[in-house]
Amino acid sequence: MRFIWTFIWSLFISGVLSYILTSMGGTTFNLMHTLVLAIIVSVAVFILSEGVLKGDSEA
Repeated sequence: MRFIWTFIWSLFISGVLSYILTSMGGTTFNLMHTLVLAIIVSVAVFILSEGVLKGDSEA
């Protein structure tokens, strides 16, 4: 369940970030770029939560 919520939040945050940056740049909003950014953010959060940060809490 935590993976689903992580992807939902990264999709929401990526959508807001993409919308703001494209409107500031004067270009059109592209949903595919938002989905790619959400997947990259989700994978980064999964790697950090399972590997890097979990090792520090066990010490």
